[in-house]
Amino acid sequence: MSFILVTGSAGFIGSHVSKKLLNNGRDVIGIDNLNDYYDVKLKKDRLKDIKAVNTSSKFIFYNADISDLDALQQIFAKHKIESIINLAAQAGVRHSIINPHSYVNSNIVGFTNILEISRHEGVNHLTYASTSSIYGADRNYPFNESRGSNHPVQFYAATKKANEVMAHSYSHLYELPTSGLRFFTVYGPWGRPDMALFIFTKLILENKPIPIFNNGMHKRDFTYIDDLVDAVIKIHENPPKKNDLYDHTAEDPSQSSAPYRIINIGSNNPINLSEYIECIESTLGMKAIKKLEPMQDGDVETTFADIEKLKQLTEFNVTPIEFGIKKFVSWYRNYYHV
Repeated sequence: MSFILVTGSAGFIGSHVSKKLLNNGRDVIGIDNLNDYYDVKLKKDRLKDIKAVNTSSKFIFYNADISDLDALQQIFAKHKIESIINLAAQAGVRHSIINPHSYVNSNIVGFTNILEISRHEGVNHLTYASTSSIYGADRNYPFNESRGSNHPVQFYAATKKANEVMAHSYSHLYELPTSGLRFFTVYGPWGRPDMALFIFTKLILENKPIPIFNNGMHKRDFTYIDDLVDAVIKIHENPPKKNDLYDHTAEDPSQSSAPYRIINIGSNNPINLSEYIECIESTLGMKAIKKLEPMQDGDVETTFADIEKLKQLTEFNVTPIEFGIKKFVSWYRNYYHV
C-alpha cells in the first residue's frame, strides 16, 4: 500500500485536499502540528470531517511538525509514501511582521526537511503551496509566473519565495519533480478565522463593525476552495519532467531544464472588496457596520492571477463568488449554530 503524504492536513486547504484524495480512492497520511495560531478545536474538527469520509481508502494521521526531521523519518520508515503535497506552513501574512521566527521554523527549516526527505526517500513528486503574496510590490497585472517576483512586501512572502528557489535547487541537483503553486486568496467552508470572509461574517452576525482596510479600495482574486483543490490534485498527478531543450537564455523563473514549475491558482477575476462585502450582506440578509481603516503594513492593493499556464494543465473551473460565499455562510451557521 502506497500513500500520499499531506502536510498541514488539519489546515483549511490541507483538510479539503485530504478529503478529495480519499474520495478519489487514494490512501493518505496526514500530518499537522495542531499549533494554536488559531482555534485548535476547529483543526481537530476538520480531522473528524476527514475521517468521516465514506470510502475504503485509508487515512492515517500523525501529530507532527515538519521542522522535526526525525519525526518525518519515522513516518517514512513505517509507510511507503510515493509523493508529498506540502501544505504545512505558518499561516498569516501580517503575523509574519510580529513573529518572523515562527516562519523560519516552519517555512524554511520545515521545508528543507521536506526537500531532504523527498530526495532520500525517492518521492516521485513534491507539490507545495506558495502564495500570490510573492508578487508583492509588482503592479504589472495580471501576475504572470514567467516574470520576476523579487519584491515581496512582508516576511511570509519572502519565505515562500525562498521555498521556490530551494525547490529548484533540488529539482536541478537530484531531478526531484517539484510543483510550486501560488494560491490566490482561497475561501470557502472550514476557512481560517483570520481570513476576511470569516471575520466579516462573524462580525456582521454579531452586529459589530467590520474593519475595511485601505478604505475599501482593495481588489482580490478570490479562489473557491473546491476549484483550488481540484487543480492541486490534477497538477500533483502529472509531475513535471526534465527538459533538456530548455532555452537557458530565457529569463523565466517559473520553469527550467529541471523537472520544476511554478503555477498560479486563482480566478483571473479580481473583485473589489466593497462588492465582496455586499455579497456577504446579501447572503446574510444583514447590513455591515463599516469601519474604514488605512492600508496595513505588508498589504497590497490588488492581486490578479494570470492562469493561462493553469488552464493548459487542467480544466480549471471558476466558481461564482456568490455561490462560494453562500457555501461558506451555510457552513458557518451550521458549525457555530448561528
